[in-house]
Amino acid sequence: MGPSPMGHHDPPPPSGPRESTPRSSLACDSPAPSSQELAIDTQRPPPRASRFFWPFSPSSQSQLKYGDFPVPHPSPVDGGTNAHPHWPRDSTDDQRFHSSERVEVDIRREKMASWSGQPSIRGNSETTRMVLLTFSAIGVAFTWGMEMTYCTPYLLNLGLTKSNTSLVWIAGPLSGLIVQPVVGVISDESKSRWGRRRPLIVVGTIIVALSLLVLGFTKEIVGLFQKDEEKARRPTIVLAVLAIYVVDFAINSVMSCSRSLVVDTLPIEKQQTGAAWFSRMSSVGSLIGYAAGAIDMVKVFGTTFGDTQFKQLSIMAVFAITTTNALTCWAVTERVLISPKADASNEGRLKVFKQIWNTISNLPPRIKAICWAQFWSWIGWFPFLFYSTTWVGETYFRYDAPKDAKSTDALGDMGRIGSTALVIYSAITFAGAFILPFFVESPEDQTFTRRPPKYMAGFLVKMEKMKPNLLTAWICGHLMFSCAMSLAPFATSFRFATLLVCLCGLPWTLASWAPSAFLGVEVNRLGGTTTTENGTGHYRRLSDASDIEMPSLASSGGALHLEHDPEPEDGGTHASTGELSGIYFGILNIFTTLPQFVGTFISMIVFSILEPGKSPELANPDEDAPSATGPNAISVCLFIGAMSTLYAAYATRKLKYL
Repeated sequence: MGPSPMGHHDPPPPSGPRESTPRSSLACDSPAPSSQELAIDTQRPPPRASRFFWPFSPSSQSQLKYGDFPVPHPSPVDGGTNAHPHWPRDSTDDQRFHSSERVEVDIRREKMASWSGQPSIRGNSETTRMVLLTFSAIGVAFTWGMEMTYCTPYLLNLGLTKSNTSLVWIAGPLSGLIVQPVVGVISDESKSRWGRRRPLIVVGTIIVALSLLVLGFTKEIVGLFQKDEEKARRPTIVLAVLAIYVVDFAINSVMSCSRSLVVDTLPIEKQQTGAAWFSRMSSVGSLIGYAAGAIDMVKVFGTTFGDTQFKQLSIMAVFAITTTNALTCWAVTERVLISPKADASNEGRLKVFKQIWNTISNLPPRIKAICWAQFWSWIGWFPFLFYSTTWVGETYFRYDAPKDAKSTDALGDMGRIGSTALVIYSAITFAGAFILPFFVESPEDQTFTRRPPKYMAGFLVKMEKMKPNLLTAWICGHLMFSCAMSLAPFATSFRFATLLVCLCGLPWTLASWAPSAFLGVEVNRLGGTTTTENGTGHYRRLSDASDIEMPSLASSGGALHLEHDPEPEDGGTHASTGELSGIYFGILNIFTTLPQFVGTFISMIVFSILEPGKSPELANPDEDAPSATGPNAISVCLFIGAMSTLYAAYATRKLKYL
């Protein structure tokens, strides 16, 4: 037998039985490495031997190394007293191995992002924390509701045609297409000492508040510079449209960072719960917004905050979005990014767009399926959200309003009538947001920690087995919305139109909840594990005072703290707990906004064909009375959207097979 690669003679076989090691793992046939070959290649990290072999100790005699490969031997590593006496050991091999391991660790540390602190949420119970974490959704939803309820009639009242009004609403998808992904990438790499998301939430909130004041008092602002009402009409329209664009751009950044804040703060087991609470808070905001719109606020509050309904709602929206976002920013503490990954810096001015494009081009299959399901469903949801209030109001004026009735404020009447229908719709959405999570199985199903009474245990077990999963519920929501809106062209009464709108309440709950829940789970799956102080990779109980088990527990002062491990050793690009949640939610929003361009284009064509002039319901009845026989243009748009949502159900079903 010849010499071994390290220059030693092969030892005689040990006496007695010994576990054999496969020859391929010993690399005995490899030539002896030269001094040049032992030099560390800085361009390529050395092999990670520690991943495949037992822990190695410099003082251990229990491992013999042939070449560069440590070979485990079933003897203790704390003294090597049972090591085979004939197996020699070379100390230079130990030094070489540990030098390579240290260099590899240093290289990985240079590439990974470094953080300071840990996420935490104030509050002594899970419910309190979830409310505080998602409270900002109330202000965002209130503002969206006010904009969608009153801005379309407001623009029509200024003299815009329906086709031109549909072009104005390109602001929504345009802002979502540009702002949310860009803000997502920027916030992902923000090194602010206040965290990555909250500074942008604060800045966006201030911009939204100022723009809402401009939108509500457009005529007064233009009147300061132009006293002639006829000459002031066009500047008023331009300023109103500009204010709408700024509101949409800013509120999209607020919404993007708010959703990313939920993903950043919660562990994977609580992603669906967090998404459900975000949907609940959105439902609360929508309900309050539509209820306020249904009240004649000038009669209730007088003219202190404005002499029109729209002005007072604008002030209420400013108050809502500032207070709710301020409370969330106060209650949540983020971990601070000290330095981003090495490969994420110095990529030029187009780095943001390159990263967005590369991420879209390499989406994981399940995330891609979620995005496409969102795309097809939002072709249907866009006309409903922006035109349903106007559609219900127009239906009333066409078929139910007394012929001799004359309104001095058609805009206010149409908005209040439409808001009445949407109050019921929002109440159903609100109830569904709180009730549905108890009847839908979670993607990361976890058993409840409360011990039910014995007489209810059997019933609860049966109910648990009967629960549909969230994916099935989402598909049913698509089908329910499609069935309701396919009947829109046949609505010839205010009550029937209101009924169809109300039937969309539960589908909207699922449409607001499911995509974020599934995406949050997938983003955290990409990120590996999150550990607590005990390093187990699991989550323990926050306090004995809580009835519900709250994962991620390192607690102090009644706040929840989520601790993170360093990035996984496999060199993955995604750190734990949503390090890149901003860009992924931005991409989801791209698939939410692109169909809005499609919906806008469809609406423009339909309005140009069926109602090319000024809205007949807001026109002078003596000159251009609305036709009760022709099809309503908005109802046709709703029908087209229903067909697209039907295909969304098929696209969502594909998730079952991925």
